[in-house]
Amino acid sequence: MLQNIELQEKLSEVIRQYGRGSLVESRHLLTSMRPPEIANLLESTPHKVRWVLWGLLQEDEENQVLQHLHEDVLAEFLESMHPKRLASAAEELETDDFADLLQQLPDTISDQVLSSLDARDRARVESVLSYPEDSAGGLMNTDTITVRPRHAIEIVLRYLRLQQDMPDTTDALIVVNSQDEYVGMLPLAKLLTSNPTVTVGEVMDREAEAIPARTTDTDVARMFSDQDLISAPVIDGNGRLLGRITIDDVVDVIIEDADEAVFARAGLDSDEDTFAPIIKSVKNRAFWLGINLLTAFLAASVINIFEETIGKVVALAILMPIVASMGGIAGTQTLTLVIRGLALGQIGRANLVYLLNREVLVALLNGIILAAAVAAVAAFAFQDLLLGSVIALAMIINLIVAGITGSLLPSILTKLKVDPAIAGGVVLTTVTDVTGFFVFLGLATWAYA
Repeated sequence: MLQNIELQEKLSEVIRQYGRGSLVESRHLLTSMRPPEIANLLESTPHKVRWVLWGLLQEDEENQVLQHLHEDVLAEFLESMHPKRLASAAEELETDDFADLLQQLPDTISDQVLSSLDARDRARVESVLSYPEDSAGGLMNTDTITVRPRHAIEIVLRYLRLQQDMPDTTDALIVVNSQDEYVGMLPLAKLLTSNPTVTVGEVMDREAEAIPARTTDTDVARMFSDQDLISAPVIDGNGRLLGRITIDDVVDVIIEDADEAVFARAGLDSDEDTFAPIIKSVKNRAFWLGINLLTAFLAASVINIFEETIGKVVALAILMPIVASMGGIAGTQTLTLVIRGLALGQIGRANLVYLLNREVLVALLNGIILAAAVAAVAAFAFQDLLLGSVIALAMIINLIVAGITGSLLPSILTKLKVDPAIAGGVVLTTVTDVTGFFVFLGLATWAYA
């Protein structure tokens, strides 16, 4: 909360100085901020102000800020930069961060940037780019310190002193054999407390797991959480060391997944620029709004079928939204629970049937309790006991359908290679609306015939 207040104060000061036409104070303010804070400030400013602030940064400051920007804003700045200028950023950025930048560029430009790098840097970046962005290989950093099992602890300590520096977030050295195959980890705590005359092989941790390069970023995050890791080695299919993943990269994955889960339900891209040009935002949002419009027409067409019944019993028009709304909320609760379970690896074929039965029972019990309350209110308000019975039965049926749909929909969409976090809400709402309207009005038509 305090950080948000400080950001808003700095943002207000920047916009005020921009309005005055004086940029000296703005430049002074930027120099007092850390790269993540500057990135946040840039993303919080209107388009014109953002570009003015970007022009106030020094080249080394730009390099550090780039890695903290969300994709939409990042792409905006990258497109304006010369390939040679981008290549110079490779010297200050970690390999995985630089690879992330290149993936935001068109292939022709990224090829130019790669050709501008020296052979060593190009090989390191290409090794990361050869794997999907959302995999362990795409997350890894190739900056590692390796030792051999036969080396004495004293030699390792002497080697580290000569280096005078170690990669950030180094909590252990990686042990490899003469073929660069991973064999274990040597924690720094063990290195510092062991007898200098013993070998690495005698004190290293042979049980420490390496992460295959094709492992998904979600599984990587789960491994770090389950094993309380700070860093972990990444290996290829033959067991050879490729690089390592550090906790800061995993935190980024967790934050991105959380953002996607929130934004996807609204049909938004988690990296969408808050202050993007109006036309761009319209294009980004129009698709899912159009899908939602089609589903609304579908629900309206169901209501139209029972126009005559609604004309006879006007109270039906008043009570219809209650049935559909309750089904939508109940289904969303189940859908959210199942999507989370799938993401955590808690749900699979073995327990899906049990989960389905459980959610149906929960929906049934909730339906009975809530239906009784709604039926009593409806019967009293409209002096019609039959109407109360109809809405009670319709609500129970719709809640059960909502529970079944919310339980099975994520698995079905996943098999169809559609993200359930994005499409699940739209499909679920359509099912509960159509079912709710059809069952309620259908029962009413039968009851009042």
